[in-house]
Amino acid sequence: MLIYLLTIIGVVLTVFGVILVEPMVKLLGADENMLQDCIIYGRTLLLFLLPFCLQNAFQSFLIVAEKPTFGLIISIISGVSNMILDFLFIYVFKMGVFGAALATGISQLIGVSIPLVYFITKKNHILQFTKTEFELKPIIQTITNGSSEMLTNLSTSLVNMLFNAQLMKYVGADGVVAYGIIMYVGFIFSGTYIGYSIGSAPIVGYHYGAENKDELKSLLKKSIILIVISSLFITGFAEILSKLLASIFVSYDENLLNMTTISIRLFSISYLISGFNIFASSFFTALNNGFVSAVISFFRTLVFQIIMIYLLPAIWGINGIWLAVAFAEILSLFVSIMFFAKNKKKYQYA
Repeated sequence: MLIYLLTIIGVVLTVFGVILVEPMVKLLGADENMLQDCIIYGRTLLLFLLPFCLQNAFQSFLIVAEKPTFGLIISIISGVSNMILDFLFIYVFKMGVFGAALATGISQLIGVSIPLVYFITKKNHILQFTKTEFELKPIIQTITNGSSEMLTNLSTSLVNMLFNAQLMKYVGADGVVAYGIIMYVGFIFSGTYIGYSIGSAPIVGYHYGAENKDELKSLLKKSIILIVISSLFITGFAEILSKLLASIFVSYDENLLNMTTISIRLFSISYLISGFNIFASSFFTALNNGFVSAVISFFRTLVFQIIMIYLLPAIWGINGIWLAVAFAEILSLFVSIMFFAKNKKKYQYA
């Protein structure tokens, strides 16, 4: 039922998105030189919005179906196809931004087609497509429980705009370039935390539903230990490789290279703590407590970051902007710990 509902929502959002692309990009400040490229890129991507939504949904269903490795293989195939098609459409066929968007869309179509065929053809399995009736209760539960993830994505978009505005104020276009690089690099490191949190959530939910209290305690303890160890390695790698990572993008400009290297090093401090906060939000989602998960995400990705984006630059200038996320994660850590302590008797995970 959830897949059917997501399909309907995806189609509706695609129609409205395609219609509203032009006024949206104008609202976000696109000038005449950028306008057409933004419209072409946006409309092309929106035509593949449904595959994008279904691809993410099927990843969670594959974990529930005890096929996490299969889900990983699909993600790799999708990612590699995106890279190959980017090269063909942009470099070989000279298709520009349309080619870049088309490559992304086709890769998402590939990423959804494989699990779709799997769930349709595999009979007598844990999960499979069947006829269903409309049930409001599980839909409301799903929407409520997933509110934190929705809030995280909405907050990220808003905070990115505020970051860019502050960077334009303090250092100009070079700061926006450096921040863009940080975001690309950040996906490599924070993706580890996100991947583990998403992958462990169905397991947490299963043991909670089955009232396997000892397993839930063990899973939480092992997860925290793993996150602490991995955060040290991830932060260390980010600090050591900062100049190398920056040079991949801006080796052509020495001043921009130095600024980007410093920005990566300062921003990377956040990786020491972000893993725990990401896991905390996902953990409470898995316990069917969407409210706590949403509160953690709300403060972590919106409230604390907005405060730090405007407060720290007034104290430390441009370096304050790069440190804003790290300070926001520190404050979020206290919120996460508070909720873990407050709910340990209710869920008996400690």
